[in-house]
Amino acid sequence: MDPSLLRERELFKKRALSTPAVEKRPAPSSDSSSKKKKAKVEQGSSSSSKQNTDHSNGSFNLKALSGGSGYKFGVLAKIVNYMKTRHQRGDTHPLTLEEILDETQHLDIGLKQKQWLMSEALVNNPKIEVVDGKYAFKPKYNLKDKKALLRLLDKHDQRGLGGILLEDIEEGLPNAQKAIKALGDQIIFVNRPDKKKILFYNDKSCQFTVDE
Repeated sequence: MDPSLLRERELFKKRALSTPAVEKRPAPSSDSSSKKKKAKVEQGSSSSSKQNTDHSNGSFNLKALSGGSGYKFGVLAKIVNYMKTRHQRGDTHPLTLEEILDETQHLDIGLKQKQWLMSEALVNNPKIEVVDGKYAFKPKYNLKDKKALLRLLDKHDQRGLGGILLEDIEEGLPNAQKAIKALGDQIIFVNRPDKKKILFYNDKSCQFTVDE
């Protein structure tokens, strides 16, 4: 090859290497942008579907429902417990629903809950009795004093029914502990294996000496 051509070729190579090359990036294709949009749409739809699922499975509604139902029965339990406590104090006269709600600080309950208490809850409760449109506590044994307790224990003994649970006595006898203490040795306490106490009538006529 001609030496002049060789020199020109070498100069051309040097110029080419010394000149910086600018690379043009391809414009974003419609496919990539559509993928991004699709991803956002899928993300949004997944979050919305999750919300729909949460609502459709009834978790929130169930909690709200159980909470409302739990509140109703909580009010009922408080009322029954209050009626029992006042009965044990000796306040055995019946009360109206408004008086009960006032005493238990539940005057703010709704009309439906009041209706439920009057028509279902209190009427059908085994521990509540209705007296002339008012409500009173209904113990298993309605005892007025220590004499009534002694008669009840004596009757159980004569019929062979055994004793009576102390908690049943305390439920129906106002100031039960005072009355039991006053009876002294006329009654006998027996502890059951479950640690509940039973009261028996102490029939002294059965106390006699037996020859060996």
